[in-house]
Amino acid sequence: MKRTSRALRAAILASAAFAGPALAQQGPDEGLSLSVRMDEGPSTLSSRPLTTQTLTRDRLDQRQAGSSDTAALLADLPGVDARTGGGFSSMPVIRGLTEQRLGILVDGQPIDSACPNDMNTPLSYTDPQTIQSVSVITGASPVSLGGDSIGGLIRVESAPPRFSTSDSALVTGRASAFYRSNGDGLGGAVSLTVANRHLSATYSGSYTESGNIRAGGDLGTIHSTEYAKTDHALALAWHSDAGMFQLKGGYHFSPREGFPNQHMDMTSNRSWFLNGRYQGSFDWGTLDVTAGYRDTDHEMNFLADKGGTADGGMPMNTEVHSANAALKLGIPLSTADTLRLGGEFHHQWLNDWWPPVPGSMMMGPDTFINVNGGTRDRLGLFGEWESRWTDRFTTVAGLRFDQVRMNTGEVQPYGTGMMQMADAMAAAAFNAADRKRTDSNWSGSLLASWAPSDGLTLELGYAHKVRSPNLYERYGWGRGNMSSSMIGWYGDGNGYVGNLDLKPERADTLSAALALGGEADAWSLKIAPHYTRVHDYIDARFLKAMTNMMGMPTGFVQLQFANEEAEFVGIDLSGAVTLHKGKGQDATRFTGSFSWLRGQNLADDGPLYHQMPANLLLGLAHRQGALELGADLNWVAEKTRVDDERNEPQTAAYALVNLRAAYSLKGVQLSIEAMNLFDKGHDLPLGGMSLGDRAATGDLRPVPGAGRSVNFGLSTSF
Repeated sequence: MKRTSRALRAAILASAAFAGPALAQQGPDEGLSLSVRMDEGPSTLSSRPLTTQTLTRDRLDQRQAGSSDTAALLADLPGVDARTGGGFSSMPVIRGLTEQRLGILVDGQPIDSACPNDMNTPLSYTDPQTIQSVSVITGASPVSLGGDSIGGLIRVESAPPRFSTSDSALVTGRASAFYRSNGDGLGGAVSLTVANRHLSATYSGSYTESGNIRAGGDLGTIHSTEYAKTDHALALAWHSDAGMFQLKGGYHFSPREGFPNQHMDMTSNRSWFLNGRYQGSFDWGTLDVTAGYRDTDHEMNFLADKGGTADGGMPMNTEVHSANAALKLGIPLSTADTLRLGGEFHHQWLNDWWPPVPGSMMMGPDTFINVNGGTRDRLGLFGEWESRWTDRFTTVAGLRFDQVRMNTGEVQPYGTGMMQMADAMAAAAFNAADRKRTDSNWSGSLLASWAPSDGLTLELGYAHKVRSPNLYERYGWGRGNMSSSMIGWYGDGNGYVGNLDLKPERADTLSAALALGGEADAWSLKIAPHYTRVHDYIDARFLKAMTNMMGMPTGFVQLQFANEEAEFVGIDLSGAVTLHKGKGQDATRFTGSFSWLRGQNLADDGPLYHQMPANLLLGLAHRQGALELGADLNWVAEKTRVDDERNEPQTAAYALVNLRAAYSLKGVQLSIEAMNLFDKGHDLPLGGMSLGDRAATGDLRPVPGAGRSVNFGLSTSF
């Protein structure tokens, strides 16, 4: 009955996608799309350095049937990887620096994690079916694009508002649906815009679900990989001579999401938001004002694979309120110079508590208070100067100041019995300590772009960026085996303890990019070496080996967050060659990318934790009229540089082959793809340990990669 129900829902979603054209009153080319880009000056260097890579709507269309995880799709880009999380909650990694260290904005707004395991990552609130584009800057970036981060930047954008160009109403939109054989996954999305000349309203919504997926080869089921979620949003926009006013609100709900590499699963995540924006252009320059609020209620417990029952299990709850406000000015000083000034404020409030478990001597009789009204307030100010010295030489220089203030209330353990003594003593010490912290962080950046000739561009960048610890890194206090095991986003089964004495991370990044060729040459090549040195890098130091109730070792360890010294060095290569050019968009194209990275802990001269080995992606794409064909080969080297202190597993090299085809007919596109065509069994280098499999079978192994999946997609625009 379960498969029949899923198939019926898939048929309904497909029918909705085909029914889309019947709603159309005007074609999409009859509307006007308005988007005032406030971060662009005389040149586009500040908004699009050479290390910028973008997944556009066309490319997302090719991949949306294969994944509902935006971060996983970004892993196709050179220099970008994804750490395994839930089915739609992977954590992006840029040049070895993880999500916690990246600047991530969704429609211009930061999103705070509301979970000690980082289950509800910022990108988990997005869906590849409904977003318009994702831009990633892997190298040094201007300070105007954000603070409180030391790595790359990720910017997710919805489609800009559309307006009618005539007296008739504009009705336009998009619908899509998909089905995946591996995991019996399905989903669909719809976007509908109704607008006149000055007012536009857009609704977008999506739904996706999946059961447990199967690993490649004979590795069996990957337990704790099921999920379901839905997202809804309504965006209003009004434009006139006074500028553009936008208001957008939305609701996200996930009733379940398994995490194969965590002790817990997500059993509910509810979040709603309201964002506002004003953009205006004046004789003196441009003005961009944004404000937003988000409320999130998050629950963790055990799903069936980890022994979840109806008697309450082991509930863990988190509540987060976030508020943001920002103002940016763009002031042209001359035809070649632009000054950017701005300020922003971000407020985060977090409560994290674990209700007692009836009948448990360890998890009761009191509520475990993990974070009691923790606050993290950041005030940022920046100034930036962009200058076009000649038609071929441009620089961007900026300075930024961010003050981060953090505090939290007193905490308490489940109880004060002998089994809870480690937590009871830790709580007493934590409550007696001064928990208020203030960091004053200075950042700066300098980028230069030179194009000595057509088809040749060189960009050099330097950035000094600073990031303060998050609430869990500073305020995670539990010292018991169980309580510390609930802290951490590494997916390794180890326990982590916070550190009130942590210093902010300070990173100095040197990046370069050489771009050769272009569309006119029918080929392109980009070479991008990079180096980052991080002072006070937040790593972890060994505290003890953890044991079970009988005093036997569990194979996991307890660690405490600590400042270390680290460096990252690597290179990203990418290129493309047009093998055949036909009429219009018809062409046969070969693409390739390669990334190599080495992360080193300079304190102990050992490898940094969770670093991606060398990897290669080759692609062949052919388009002729309504037909599109493609094939990819993804090779990943063996991983031998591991952190033995955290019991990080080595993984073998592997190569995966993917095939895809799409055909468009009367405005409807049907696609089919085979992921991991040869059903290759492999372990994920950034997958962590498969705790869901251990709970279900008793065996512990690295998280394996997904086996073959045949995916069907259907979409239409009207």
